[in-house]
Amino acid sequence: MSRLLSASLAVLAALTAPALADPANPSEKAIRLAKETIILDGHVDIPYRLQSHPESIAVRTEAGDFDYVRAMEGGLNAPFMSIYVASSFQATPGAAPEQADALIDLVEGIAAADPDKFEVAYSVSDVKRITGAGKIALPMGMENGAPIETDLAKLDHFYERGIRYITLTHGQPNAIADSSYDINRPNEGLSDFGVEVVRKMNDLGIMVDISHVSDDAFWDVMALTDVPVIASHSSARHFTEGFERNMSDDMIKRLGEENGVIMINYGSSFLTNDYQEWTSRLRAAGASWVKAEGIDEPTDEQRDAFQAGYMAASPKPYATVEDVLDHIDHVVDIAGIDSVGLGSDFDGVGDSLPVNLKDASMMPRLVQGLIDRGYSDEDIKKILSGNALRVWSAVEAAAKKG
Repeated sequence: MSRLLSASLAVLAALTAPALADPANPSEKAIRLAKETIILDGHVDIPYRLQSHPESIAVRTEAGDFDYVRAMEGGLNAPFMSIYVASSFQATPGAAPEQADALIDLVEGIAAADPDKFEVAYSVSDVKRITGAGKIALPMGMENGAPIETDLAKLDHFYERGIRYITLTHGQPNAIADSSYDINRPNEGLSDFGVEVVRKMNDLGIMVDISHVSDDAFWDVMALTDVPVIASHSSARHFTEGFERNMSDDMIKRLGEENGVIMINYGSSFLTNDYQEWTSRLRAAGASWVKAEGIDEPTDEQRDAFQAGYMAASPKPYATVEDVLDHIDHVVDIAGIDSVGLGSDFDGVGDSLPVNLKDASMMPRLVQGLIDRGYSDEDIKKILSGNALRVWSAVEAAAKKG
């Protein structure tokens, strides 16, 4: 085929193809779908943000990625509040459960302060009722099983307080499981106590979250659990080779075979190798700078100044909405449309959110991308909440009552 003919055909294709919406200006259909559909987000770090920097999220805030106004603009009306307990709390007996209770108190305080805008959700039916009334439902998931310590009775306590999923571990191994972030693997996956924890979570009706766990711990959970599990804020390792915090294709496929759901994390480091490599270069440059300057421990101001200078010379290669969509497509390709959801990690991944997906108000832009890629309305609704609500319903139904 001649170059002239090839060029002519390309021009013709461009003229006859349906126009794609500008990602920054979603169509009326995308906005409608976002507003009319429950959007369940598997992981929003509002409690930890507000514990560090108290303010009302009933109004539009200058800081952070989520508040009532922006969430309602974007249709994000069922964000799982992350009850995040850092691994550092594991060093002191009693500190982890105390931190978890404090953050649960904080979430309850959000709802109590503005009951016309927020309500804590304890069940799938609560989510549907609350969002149907035009409010934001606040279900809670505990990020790190450390507050359980080595006492199964604490599972009952946190269930009663409203915890409906538990991420088994976080940045370090705990009494339950090993972490994807730590080369120290004392449990070789799930510990014997971890086996008991997973079984009791099944009995109580608490979803098992395998984000953050080591690969061996994931496979131990899949061999053990009687109900579907979630990855509340993970993405596909296919795009971030060697990053164990994301899920491999085999893991995603098995999760789908067991009717579970992976909820895609929006953090750029979860989405692209480019961002991972940029971060590695920043760390190396920082280490060289500290050594050259003879600084034992840089202050926050010194570190911020160095990073600002580095980023001026080498801007962050932020991911885009297209990268989020690529991860969704990949999961659908290998595990099916019923296996994918959303777990933004808003307020948890710092300044690394994708272009055109920087806060809760921008959810219609993601919906527009799904429309442009040919997803049906029914499939979009599954991704936005249907799949996650199905798993939660299955866990509720399997719980032993009484």
